[in-house]
Amino acid sequence: MTRLQANLCLLLAGAIWGGGFVVQSSAMKSLGPLWFIGLRFLVATAAVAPFAWREARHATTPATARSYAAFTAIGLALFAGAVTQQIGLLTTTVTNSGFLTGLYVIMVPILTVVILRRSPHWIVWPAAILALVGIFLLSGGALSAVSYGDGMTIVCAFFWSVQVFLIGIFASQSGRPLLLSAWQFAVTGLCATVAAIILEPISWEAIRNAGFEIAYAGVFSSGLAFSLQVIGQRYTTAPQAAIFLSSEALFAATFGALILGETISPLGYVGCGVIFLAMLLVEIVPEILSRRARQVA
Repeated sequence: MTRLQANLCLLLAGAIWGGGFVVQSSAMKSLGPLWFIGLRFLVATAAVAPFAWREARHATTPATARSYAAFTAIGLALFAGAVTQQIGLLTTTVTNSGFLTGLYVIMVPILTVVILRRSPHWIVWPAAILALVGIFLLSGGALSAVSYGDGMTIVCAFFWSVQVFLIGIFASQSGRPLLLSAWQFAVTGLCATVAAIILEPISWEAIRNAGFEIAYAGVFSSGLAFSLQVIGQRYTTAPQAAIFLSSEALFAATFGALILGETISPLGYVGCGVIFLAMLLVEIVPEILSRRARQVA
């Protein structure tokens, strides 16, 4: 797979996730966030498991204990990100959630320097400041207007950045993208279901009412999109992947306006633009400077 094809896989994943924000928001009318997460990721596990089994049959070497440990860590990061995002959607809009979740594009290179001790490109720091300014404008230009849901979504962005960072390390090393996908889904689904049994009520009627949302989120937003992410990240870098995956923010805003009729203030639109500009700068500026350096050499 070429890097262009990998990035197109990541862009498609972002589009599917963008539509998934609407579905996730709608599901909260019937189910608690933990039950929805548990059911969607158990469906995703069932959807991807046959392909992971086929992948295993053609693998030349078995997966190692280190690989399973890494896949479990990725699943836990996915669980934490999904829970905080879903809780955030209870009190924030699909548009806000889509853009704030996209902050992981700033966090991924920061994790790289903190954990791997690799110095980030200088553009990371002004981009991070721009992102913070964007959040301020998106909240209406007043810090007091930042809702609890917005705060939870920012926490969610951190866990997504951890998940993207870890996949960037282990997707290529393991050579088993579909096993990684199915394993992280199973970890997330089991953790959420156990927590839901303890903390949230449930009924068959509630499950039936949210049946479409569970199916869409399980098969498409989870099973297909996250698998596309893992496959794409085998052939590109984590920061490059983050910028393409962040397209979910634009798709979320579009679907939120078209389907849910959500609106955002003019200042909020400026904030969205500033956040997206920060995302673009992290990837585009280093690429431009690198090309100029090669031309001079």
